[in-house]
Amino acid sequence: MISVMGKSAKAEIKGGREYRKIKGMVSFKETKKGILVTTKIEGLPTAKGNCRGRFFGFHIHAGESSTGNEIDEFANALSHYNPDNCKHPLHAGDLPPLLENNGYAYMSVLVNKFNIEDILGKVVIIHDMPDDFTTQPSGNSGTKIACGKIVKA
Repeated sequence: MISVMGKSAKAEIKGGREYRKIKGMVSFKETKKGILVTTKIEGLPTAKGNCRGRFFGFHIHAGESSTGNEIDEFANALSHYNPDNCKHPLHAGDLPPLLENNGYAYMSVLVNKFNIEDILGKVVIIHDMPDDFTTQPSGNSGTKIACGKIVKA
C-alpha cells in the first residue's frame, strides 16, 4: 500500500496557441516508496477512425518558464530534467507517455528519480508525439503542446 506523507507539489497544465483546449493538473506527492505522480488532462487532440487512443510524450523539463518564441512557444522549458547526465530514457524527468481517451488522459505512476524539492520551479511538458524511448537526447517526442510550472501544493 502506498501512503502519502508530507511534501507535495503541483503543476497546472495549459495548452499552447494551437492547443488551447488542453488543461489539467499534475500532482506530485511524497510517499515512503517514492513520488506519486498523478496526471489529469482534458482537451487533448483525439485520434480519428477505428484505431483510437493517442500517446503523448510527457516529461519534466529543466527550465523554469512556460515561455518561448515564435517558433517554439515553450522554448524556455529547456531540455528534459537530467541532473545526473543519464542517457534517455533514464533522465530524472522522463515519465511514461500519456494515453488519450476521447481527449482525456489520467495516469498515476510511482517514481524514485527525484524528490519534491528537486523539481520545484521546473516545468512539465506534454509533446504531440509519443516518446520512442531510444532517440537521444529526448525521445523524438515532437512539438511541445502544453506546459505547466511545478509549485508547492
